[in-house]
Amino acid sequence: MRTFAWILLLCLFAPLTVSFLSAREKQHSLESVNLADLPKEVRQTIALIKKGGPYPYKKDGTVFGNFERLLPSHERGYYKEFTVPTPGSGDRGARRVILGKAGELYYTDNHYQSFRRVIE
Repeated sequence: MRTFAWILLLCLFAPLTVSFLSAREKQHSLESVNLADLPKEVRQTIALIKKGGPYPYKKDGTVFGNFERLLPSHERGYYKEFTVPTPGSGDRGARRVILGKAGELYYTDNHYQSFRRVIE
């Protein structure tokens, strides 16, 4: 009976393990994009980040938690998020630039569903 219970547990948790490993692999295979190839609003936001502000949105510069685990894992507070204005949007829109403590930049245009590493 014990053997059956272990086999049953392994069968139940195997899909979760595969899903976890797939998510971990995703974070290490981020696409990259050249800064020059991004929309002008992204380039303007990155210029503002490098200048140190002032930022147009209250949430700009706040901690990005990386709860999706699509960016490389770091301690809480490692990443900060900044809004990229979306023309015609009545709110903050879905576009963000994420800044890591080491200066690395990531861009999402779909509200954290995917990221691209920005190459300057």
